[in-house]
Amino acid sequence: MSKKLFSRVGKTTIMPLGIKILFIFICLILFSNFATNYISLRLSQREIINLNNKIMVEQLKELYNNSVNQYQIYSYSKNKDDVKNAMEKAAKAGFGNKNSVAFGVKANSVLSFVACNNTEVVWSRFIDADALKVLVERLENGITDGSITFDGYMGEYFGVYKYQEDWDYFLIRAELRKDMDKNVNRVFIITSIIILVLTLFFIAMGYIILNKEFMPLHNFTESLLEMQRNKELGIIDLSKAPNDDITYFAASFNSLSSSVNSLLNTFQKFVSKDIVAKAYSGEGVGLEGNQRELTMLFSDIKSFTFRTETLGNDIMDVLNVHYNKVIQNVHDNKGVVGSIIGDAILAVFGTTETTESKSYKSIEAAWDITRSTAELRRLMNERKNEIEKTRTLTASEMRVFEAVLLDVGVGIDGGNVFYGTIGRDDSKNPKDAHMANTVIGDTVNSASRLEGLTRIYHIPVIVSEYIKNEVERETNRYKFFEIDTVQVKGKTEGKKIFFPIDSTVADPLVVMKYGIFEQGLQSYYDGDWKSARKLFKECELEVVQVFLERMGQKSAPENWSGIWTMTTK
Repeated sequence: MSKKLFSRVGKTTIMPLGIKILFIFICLILFSNFATNYISLRLSQREIINLNNKIMVEQLKELYNNSVNQYQIYSYSKNKDDVKNAMEKAAKAGFGNKNSVAFGVKANSVLSFVACNNTEVVWSRFIDADALKVLVERLENGITDGSITFDGYMGEYFGVYKYQEDWDYFLIRAELRKDMDKNVNRVFIITSIIILVLTLFFIAMGYIILNKEFMPLHNFTESLLEMQRNKELGIIDLSKAPNDDITYFAASFNSLSSSVNSLLNTFQKFVSKDIVAKAYSGEGVGLEGNQRELTMLFSDIKSFTFRTETLGNDIMDVLNVHYNKVIQNVHDNKGVVGSIIGDAILAVFGTTETTESKSYKSIEAAWDITRSTAELRRLMNERKNEIEKTRTLTASEMRVFEAVLLDVGVGIDGGNVFYGTIGRDDSKNPKDAHMANTVIGDTVNSASRLEGLTRIYHIPVIVSEYIKNEVERETNRYKFFEIDTVQVKGKTEGKKIFFPIDSTVADPLVVMKYGIFEQGLQSYYDGDWKSARKLFKECELEVVQVFLERMGQKSAPENWSGIWTMTTK
């Protein structure tokens, strides 16, 4: 795969430093070469004009002498045509450019003779009256020769002149300025082409050399861009980098990256995922909070006091094995860990974006947690069976075995809560600051109460009616069986509680039993406890034990509302 010449950050193109340097170098070289060439040619042009003037002066002297001789010949022959032809022939012998010209012009602009190297131009008279007037004025002041600039039929001419008193005209030898400029421009174009060709060659060579020299820097930039895209710091590969200051810069970055990564890894372990994401996005993390509609999952280990008394310090190892699975289950289902308090964990759903409802993902996490602890119990039982093939476990070993057979209850509720960061944020003394991400609200306590009910009803997961309604609006995957209407301690109203079963994997016999249970529950609500006892016994579920104990052999009390009031948390 070929490497891209230009990388991009969003819509911004990253220009490689080598190309920038090469571009600036090229511009400076081209400007220097063209400017030097232009100045040199202009200076050369001036020297050429001076040289031409010297040559024209010599030619004018010869032409003047020839005119003197021709005047003497004319004095005898009186033949102006022969004199004119001789003068023109003598003048043409010194021409070197296409529009070289020589003539004799009287004060009235009449041309006595004209010699022009360009046969397509016909000089009928001298057309620049102002220039001729200057010559006349100079003559009146005693100046008989010098340089001249005048307008002709092809443009501006420059040359030299001398007054010929025998013929009473001004002898002028001149060149068209365009011919001089054309020659200079032709040299300038040829030189410029050579400069461009050489520049292109050196551009190619410079690009190859600079690209090779700056390739490590390009690789460093690509590594940094990749880190930015992944939102995590990495280490720049310096195995092929040269020993220069850029490599030293990259090595310093690697050292800083290692230190920051160590801090970030520690930071991520102690804060929730949404705070980590916020910090990575560049947003400031401060004391803030707002009211949000979230789902809370509360999971607790059953009989934890017995386990700590039995295992002692080893309980920490057991907890770490347990939480390793539980936290992964929460994160896999787009939840964040709000807090860990001993054997209990509070997870929050809805703080991160997901295509599925927060309540649905919380139930998925609850069953994943339940299955994880069941898998740990299975592995421990397999280990116990292996040992018992050779010997019987002692009483103390059996107690330890029972202590590590973790079982959990999960309660889930949802609604409006206050979610944010509380604590101390001291910008002047960051080391004195301490903040914690927390969720505050009645539903947090409710989730904890629902988890406590799992021990009473002997079912692993209990959810509120809020959770049931939100999930049922999205999918029919879970079937919710009503378990009871309970007024927990500290509340004045009864609350329906439900047991969610995954209909895609549920045992049809279990579903049928819970259907019978719901019939018995309805009789229980209606005060027909006799029918309720019959149906509860028929369904053969462990959950009915609490109802049978409540009812005993009694009938429903007067003013029975169907709500059972809990006296403990």
